[in-house]
Amino acid sequence: MTLAAVGAPGSPRRYLHSLWLLSARDLRVRYATSALGYLWSVLDPLVMTAIYWFVFTMIFHRTVGYEPYIVFLITALLPWVWFNTSVSDFTRAFSKDARLVRSTAIPRSIWVNRIVLSKGVEFLCSLPVLALFVVISQFTTEPAQLNWGLLWIPVAIVLQTVLLVGLGLLVAPLCVLWGDLERTTRLILRALFYASPVIYGVEDLPGVFETLAAFNPLAGIFALYRVGFFPGEWDPWVIGVGAVMSLLILALGAFVFRRLERPVLKEL
Repeated sequence: MTLAAVGAPGSPRRYLHSLWLLSARDLRVRYATSALGYLWSVLDPLVMTAIYWFVFTMIFHRTVGYEPYIVFLITALLPWVWFNTSVSDFTRAFSKDARLVRSTAIPRSIWVNRIVLSKGVEFLCSLPVLALFVVISQFTTEPAQLNWGLLWIPVAIVLQTVLLVGLGLLVAPLCVLWGDLERTTRLILRALFYASPVIYGVEDLPGVFETLAAFNPLAGIFALYRVGFFPGEWDPWVIGVGAVMSLLILALGAFVFRRLERPVLKEL
């Protein structure tokens, strides 16, 4: 990949081509020196799933989620890993390639979108793990109930992409201007994991918290991932509010990014 290939301004087609080149470069760099390669895309959610499954089924008496619980967990953990790794990388989206960001004429939003795309490819590559657990569950006493809701998974992917692009357009420039935000973002992500319905469902929350959970866009997105296996996850309020919040975050991100692009270039 040359600077000319990436830097030449032009049509949306050229933008998309440059976006793919940058994303492919990220994936090659990530796995170039790795003996396990693709397996790294699934090891993190697998280990997390195993830990939470053991804790909530073997140690504590679980009252949240659905059976089979391991499928319930992994349907949210896989997209959570995509979300978490993307937002973490947004904090260094511009500083990591500062010279290239300054010297190319292509829209700078590509440095955010390339993270969303490369991490999204890793997410898609991890979906066979979900399929494996769903197949295994069919031989248990409480198998996952495959239903029409599987058709909502592409919608969940699109909504998560919208949310991530919006957050990236917010986080990336702000972290250039205020360096402490990188550490703050890590702390927020740790808290957000437990504030999002990953190890539990929205309906497991008490009282007003169930209503407030809808304003976390991840709640609606995770519900869409799960409804194809657990029909009880269908909640039009949570899903509808989550979709609206994702679109609002995208609009806010685009506005902030346009206002801060020049100060960011000066800072770099």
